[in-house]
Amino acid sequence: MHIPFIIVCLYIVLLFLISYYAKRRSAGSATNYVLAGRQLTTPLITVSIVGLAVGGASTIGVAEQAYKVGLSAGWYTTAWGLGAIAMGMLVAKKYRQLNITTIPELLGRYYDNKGMIAGIACQIVIQLVIMSLQYVAGGSILCALMPEIFTLTSGMLTSAVVFIGITSLGGMWSASLSNLLNVSLKYIGIILATIVGVTHAGGLTNIKTQLPANVPYMDFFDGVGLVGIITWIVVLVTVNLSLQSIIQISLGAKDVRTAQRGFIIGGLMMLPIGFVSALMGVMAKSMFPDVTPALALPMTIMSLDPVLAGITLAALWAADVSTACNLLLSSATLFSQDIYKKFFNPAVSEKNFLRVTKGAVVFLGLLTLMLAMTISGIINTLMIGLSLTAAFSVIVLFTLFAPRLCRKNSAFYTILTGVAVLILWQTTPAIRIFPHVIYLEWLACLSTFFLTYLLDRAPIASSECG
Repeated sequence: MHIPFIIVCLYIVLLFLISYYAKRRSAGSATNYVLAGRQLTTPLITVSIVGLAVGGASTIGVAEQAYKVGLSAGWYTTAWGLGAIAMGMLVAKKYRQLNITTIPELLGRYYDNKGMIAGIACQIVIQLVIMSLQYVAGGSILCALMPEIFTLTSGMLTSAVVFIGITSLGGMWSASLSNLLNVSLKYIGIILATIVGVTHAGGLTNIKTQLPANVPYMDFFDGVGLVGIITWIVVLVTVNLSLQSIIQISLGAKDVRTAQRGFIIGGLMMLPIGFVSALMGVMAKSMFPDVTPALALPMTIMSLDPVLAGITLAALWAADVSTACNLLLSSATLFSQDIYKKFFNPAVSEKNFLRVTKGAVVFLGLLTLMLAMTISGIINTLMIGLSLTAAFSVIVLFTLFAPRLCRKNSAFYTILTGVAVLILWQTTPAIRIFPHVIYLEWLACLSTFFLTYLLDRAPIASSECG
């Protein structure tokens, strides 16, 4: 028990050393802090998007889902990879050419103020939901690592200290440079643990004999089902086109080609790793058939060699840290850039702007920790929250590729429709005529966008788009 704990502690020390180095690179201007001075290289873009995507939901969450339904849970991370590839091929170039910092900045440039304000609020809410899930995953890792010291709650509190501390120190440079360590550690650790774990369990055939017969644990499609897999792909392609934390990574690239290459390479790296985590979840079901699903993967790893267990648990926490840092930074950027600077202090100095952004990191980090205490079911919660990005994807795609169909009020009414659909879906079962809310979101948001085009005669400044 002490060896894994020592390894994780060493990993945390390394993270803070990297963040301390990043602090010097991020000093001097807000652009250095929130966008790494727009100097990120292809490897840094690659590990940043992989670090963001392959987080708690893609490891602990996938294993939790696989514990219930089998290997098909791995499609969740594959869907993330497909979304990153779509981002690199379709819109990374367009975003980089606009020279913006946030999605609401785009809304404010082409649409009215109420559309921008709605965009700010929704982007922050979406990211806070995702962020809160990282505490749940981080807490479950520490709880399994040292159950005599950590409960799930105290593990979440410890995770919060690390997430907030690292992000506030070095901003985007801290998140990107630490992801060189995080991504390497998570891939090596999870793959090695899976190979050793399967061997230790007597091979795949022996694992299969220990599983309940009424669930298709070893099938790549049946557990989640084709409709569920397609839904994940639709949701995560949608997310990659319009979520602030993802866009912020592309905007930090030193040029357009760097952003495109980083997202495509990162997407390809993600395609197989979810099934590795899913296999760990299935293995956990065969070894610990009655534990809480969220603790299944950490408990399985703790049954391995102590050194390998420590490396793998550090890798899982690395997944959490990499996602959490990007989300915290992008949420704080939305607050400081689009709320504080836009509405309260347009003439704020660079020094004070940095202070506000770092203060927002701390405040939003604590807020998401409180939200995390009420969450159960990592992937299901995530899928609901991410569905709201459909409204932003509709707005962004039309703004970048068909500006003549855009109107000044399009953003506000489309976002309002997206929020209304999500609320109705949660409160009125009668409207659930689709297998997932994302389909209704796309249909309703597209309909609203076209209806606004027909009824509103005030166009946006289309000469600046495209």
